[in-house]
Amino acid sequence: MPPAARTYDRATGPPRPEELTRIMLRPLASSLPLGFFAFGIGSILLAAAQLHWVPLEQTRPLMLLVLVFVVPLQLLSGVFAFLSRDGGAACGLSVLGCTWAGTALVTLSGPVGQRSAAMAVFLLAVAPLMLVLCAAALPGKPLFGVLLLIGAGRFVLTGAYEAGGAAALQTAAGWVGVALAVFALYGGFALLLEDSLQRTVLPLGRRGRARTSLQGDLGHQLERAEREAGVRRQL
Repeated sequence: MPPAARTYDRATGPPRPEELTRIMLRPLASSLPLGFFAFGIGSILLAAAQLHWVPLEQTRPLMLLVLVFVVPLQLLSGVFAFLSRDGGAACGLSVLGCTWAGTALVTLSGPVGQRSAAMAVFLLAVAPLMLVLCAAALPGKPLFGVLLLIGAGRFVLTGAYEAGGAAALQTAAGWVGVALAVFALYGGFALLLEDSLQRTVLPLGRRGRARTSLQGDLGHQLERAEREAGVRRQL
């Protein structure tokens, strides 16, 4: 740095970092509607297999559709949630995307209709993680938290069936998946309207910073920005 640039008024002292630093942010559209819609389609595809709405031999095409349609959109929404500085939503969407991928690949790799102990362990291990993500989401975004909570319940039902439980568990998981699809459709539509109109149209239950992020001014958006990941020195 040239000597002239290092000089400052001795009476006032050196300039504060806030006076020299500019944080550049790129406006992004919300990725939550895409995540909700992808989750809803995945729930219906899996429910169609669990409730035997399609012949057993059509399970593989359903799982291929999950891999081609649901997984990329879910992971894409997770990536853009990270870029939008929403770590909670980003973690939830990314975990869901990878869970869909794991479920589809295990189903495709084994005999059609056969139970999988590996799948049972995987789903029963993911369910507590979903509950943790739900607990983190509920204080600000209860709609997303409820989606994660119901999803965790479905993972438990499916995991218990894959571990050797009664066939009724699979049926129950399928109908929970139908309810999840309807819930995800509502949530995605409500969030899409909110993002398009820049105001809440359908009830979403936003609270705390999630509410002020939409209803507050620019000062609310930039509050504590220096402490956010990507700005602070360490994660």
